[in-house]
Amino acid sequence: MQKKDKITYTAIITALVATLGVLWFLIIDTVNTNNTSGDNNAPAMNGGSSSSASYSAIKEIASDETITSGEFSSTNADENAISASGNITATLSGITVTKTGDSDGGDNTSFYGTNSAIIAKGGANLTIKNANITTDATGANGVFAYGGSATTNNSSSDGTTINISDSTITTSKDNSGGIMATGGGIMNAENLTVTTAGTSSAAIRSDRGGGTVMVNNGTYKTTGKGSPAIYSTADITVKNATLIATASEGAIIEGKNSITLENVSLTDTNNSLNGQSTTYKNIFLYQSMSGDAATGKAVFTAKDSTITTNKGDSFYVTNTTAEINLENNTIINNDSTGNFLRIQADSWGNSGSNGGTVTLNMNNQKVSGNVVVDSISKLTMNLTNGSSFIGAINGENSGEVELVLDGSSSVTLTGDAYVKSLANADTTNSNIYTNGYKLYVNGTLISSNL
Repeated sequence: MQKKDKITYTAIITALVATLGVLWFLIIDTVNTNNTSGDNNAPAMNGGSSSSASYSAIKEIASDETITSGEFSSTNADENAISASGNITATLSGITVTKTGDSDGGDNTSFYGTNSAIIAKGGANLTIKNANITTDATGANGVFAYGGSATTNNSSSDGTTINISDSTITTSKDNSGGIMATGGGIMNAENLTVTTAGTSSAAIRSDRGGGTVMVNNGTYKTTGKGSPAIYSTADITVKNATLIATASEGAIIEGKNSITLENVSLTDTNNSLNGQSTTYKNIFLYQSMSGDAATGKAVFTAKDSTITTNKGDSFYVTNTTAEINLENNTIINNDSTGNFLRIQADSWGNSGSNGGTVTLNMNNQKVSGNVVVDSISKLTMNLTNGSSFIGAINGENSGEVELVLDGSSSVTLTGDAYVKSLANADTTNSNIYTNGYKLYVNGTLISSNL
């Protein structure tokens, strides 16, 4: 009798544990599904394992191969037109690739590259030259490098590399980026013309697991809502190129990732709020908490570039630690109500701890516009090598600001400034021009060059 009772109790306990496990999975899945970012290029669902993705392609390349012409077309959902996989080296040149067939694959299209026109995976080394690539389907990225490890804290890559040059990529529908890297993939792009028209369709795009993207020359333009010229959950460098977003932010960094611009023209007209966004801005650094990017410092660097904002703030930081490095750029804001930099809590993260902590480094950099810092945010503002700032700093006296100037740099106020600390190599403060406004340091009014 006792043996029978023991077996019965064990079965009951086992069933309860299994039931609780299912309930917990459903709860977590629901939280993740509802915790996506309004500006995130990833779809609403958040997956994890690459085992959920299955691939098929019109043209499978699984050995060393060179193709110098031809037309390749896929019309089926969740099918690639061309797939290169395995430890191979392949070259495609002078080809035309078209992709139709909407996908309902969710994460599989954004994390693993199903339904894209061309994909490289499994350690493949793929070179593409003089190609014309067009997609007209939902979830149909243009060219996709998947490095094999689409996890949030990806620290590995199978070495998958795409080198693409002198080509045109056009995508028309939602969730369809131009060039894309995930899972540690490597994308090297030279002199491309990339145009996207759908929502969540960055011209230069990455997603979970990130990777490395290097772009030189070319034009990269988006016209869709929530479709910046660059969306980074990777390390992305762009040189000598033109970046245009006509209905979205210009560049977005999510989490512990980076964007570096050199000799680039970046123009945005962020005229349509997307998802959880509550403000208009050009360069946006944040952590969405969706699981698509590790938590850590977002780094934006621009040198010898022109950054033009037509609506909203030039820089906006929320729910993350960030570093902004600016050297010898021309920074223009055509919106009379837009700020140079705004740091504040917004729709992402936990209320009360979702502000921003920012280090702004200006080297030989001229800036005009206000700096806004809310009560749970912090800013360290460093001016060196002849830099100049014109504007108000923390004019509402709400946030925490540290201001650091070398002797060759200057601040000119167009409104009051409230800083917690001032470290000025010019101890007379003759390089600070108040113009009748007030500079307070930790509550004390500081004299300056009036």
